[in-house]
Amino acid sequence: MSDKLLERLRGGAILTGMQCFTASPVLVEAMGHAGLDFVTIDMEHCPTGLETMGHLFRAADASGIVPFARVPKLDSSTIGRVLDLGAAGVVLPHASIERSKLALQYARYAPAGSRSACPMIRAAGYMGADWAAFAQQADSGVHVIPLIEDEQGLEECEGILDIEGVDMVFVGPFDLSMSLGLPGADYRHPRLADALQRITGAAARRGKYVMTTVASSIDPAYARSLLDAGVTLMSFSADVGVFFKACRDIAGLGRAVASA
Repeated sequence: MSDKLLERLRGGAILTGMQCFTASPVLVEAMGHAGLDFVTIDMEHCPTGLETMGHLFRAADASGIVPFARVPKLDSSTIGRVLDLGAAGVVLPHASIERSKLALQYARYAPAGSRSACPMIRAAGYMGADWAAFAQQADSGVHVIPLIEDEQGLEECEGILDIEGVDMVFVGPFDLSMSLGLPGADYRHPRLADALQRITGAAARRGKYVMTTVASSIDPAYARSLLDAGVTLMSFSADVGVFFKACRDIAGLGRAVASA
């Protein structure tokens, strides 16, 4: 499925997704049925454990949405286990050239990498797949997505994008704004806009792709500005943020009706 996602990007498609902070298979399944292309399931800021991740991947598969796992740290065991469970790729926090190369090594089987091999995993159909064919597909089809969210990642963005096997990067505007001394700024700030343009320009020159988040501002004009800047994968906030905003709007409407 992740190969098809990359094929669509190469064909000029703009893809939309969301982050999952709630660890709810119901919401992941709803995202897929609603027509979203990908979901990034967060393990860095949320208490989502590995057993839950398996259920989230099943929900994604059931509704046709591509699931990525945002791992909490650069760790060979965690990366291998989420891929064994069926993640289409991993999002690597605080990416650098060195960290991105290590993550690729952890995500690939020998001799290309050091991922622990076992045929009795969900991703391989619990021994139902031809192992040689599965391992080859896994090495070529699983994405490692460096998350550029600090000054080091920004400075090394071209080197990160030069790495063979890195087809896309994720720009994290909130952490990047903190790192640049602009807490809470978004891409409407000139320095954040320049940083995004630097990364999308470097990606375009290499035939690669950029993902970023619209955060809690589900604003068509703002989203359009990011597309115009060269973003091709749009992550519209997180499920809990969308739900919170909807609840707040409903609560405000209820108060307005009651006082009318």
